[in-house]
Amino acid sequence: MNSFQTGIICLSIFIVSVFNTLFAQSLDKINWKDDLEIYKTSLEQKHIDIYHSITKDDFTNEWQKIYNNVESLSDFEIILKLMRLTRRINDGHTAVSLRNMLTYRFPFEIEWIEDKWYVVKTLNKNKKILKTTLESINGIPSDTVTQKISEIAQFVENEYSIKDRTGSYVTIAELLFNLNLINSTNEATFSFRNNKELIQLNLNTITNDIWENSNLSIVTLTVPEITQPNGVNRDLWFALISNTKAVYINFESYPTFEEMQVFGEQLVTYIQENQIKKVIIDMRKNGGGDLYVGTVLAYALNLADSIDWKNGVFVLTSNKTFSAATSNAALFKQLLNAKVIGQPTGSNPNGYQDMDSFILPNSKLVITYSKRLFRLSNQLNTALQPDIIINQKKSDLLQNIDTVLRVLVNRFIVLN
Repeated sequence: MNSFQTGIICLSIFIVSVFNTLFAQSLDKINWKDDLEIYKTSLEQKHIDIYHSITKDDFTNEWQKIYNNVESLSDFEIILKLMRLTRRINDGHTAVSLRNMLTYRFPFEIEWIEDKWYVVKTLNKNKKILKTTLESINGIPSDTVTQKISEIAQFVENEYSIKDRTGSYVTIAELLFNLNLINSTNEATFSFRNNKELIQLNLNTITNDIWENSNLSIVTLTVPEITQPNGVNRDLWFALISNTKAVYINFESYPTFEEMQVFGEQLVTYIQENQIKKVIIDMRKNGGGDLYVGTVLAYALNLADSIDWKNGVFVLTSNKTFSAATSNAALFKQLLNAKVIGQPTGSNPNGYQDMDSFILPNSKLVITYSKRLFRLSNQLNTALQPDIIINQKKSDLLQNIDTVLRVLVNRFIVLN
């Protein structure tokens, strides 16, 4: 056999090999029926009370429709239907998480302020849209878009968290595409309004990794009386409120038990040495963690006799205050005689909590669920309601002023 014939044979083998590989890949479909059976069985076994809001028959009937139609649905269409079904379980800790899915996002974030969706974070190159309102996506009004997104948004526990969760899902391209709101997962046309000016941008999607490592323009709300010290954990720190006998505690996420013990000791020492009278615990951005770590902070503060325990403790909450943070805010109200200031919480102090998860083996989809039922309030099936409601104002947003802190400091700290 000459070299030419040998080459032809090798080339033929290569072509067949490639064809077989491509053919095998085309048949490499997710075994959704297996995953769906595991989804249902695992939730029934692991959730503390999966049928507390939806009947078993209703859940099974909707699940069966998905199961029977997997062959005619795309992967993401199945995921969307699972998201809708899981929402009907009706607790904020039982959800379909997309964290294992490769999704693409549009490069901005929005928040609901004074009945409008305001851009609060974006790429530096698009900073002209910062603090503008989102008007439309591909010509579809933002109200229509967010209404459709709100129906499938996950980790929703009440009417307050639905706004926060909806805002976080609006930028996910696959959701917008499969809800027939955009024509491609690669790009879309967005309209933003800055006062009377309408800004139109064609935005391309990026991965979350690229977003997290990009140079961003971010709205940072502050008051001049509070400055974060250098070299501290940005999620848990305290600082003197200038020209007062009050301390501000930024409690944005939960540390370990041991770290909270150290933090508590440092805090109480500072309070005692400076004869601090008033304390603000800011939990507006705290999405939850270990409830019992939060009680360490309460225990530490309780050792400080200089605090005005009748009128001097304040806890700040918002629709981003969720899970253990809501529970701790409710406990601080009881244990520290704290006044709750701000907005209602995104989760309920009486509700299904203590989240765990499992992974569907074929799709790798993460399913979360509740393991415990907590009862920390006299109010059933509702958020922790503030003693004093203060909302962020648009006029303050434009000046980077934190409305809640400004009102609280001026009304209850500086003038008292």
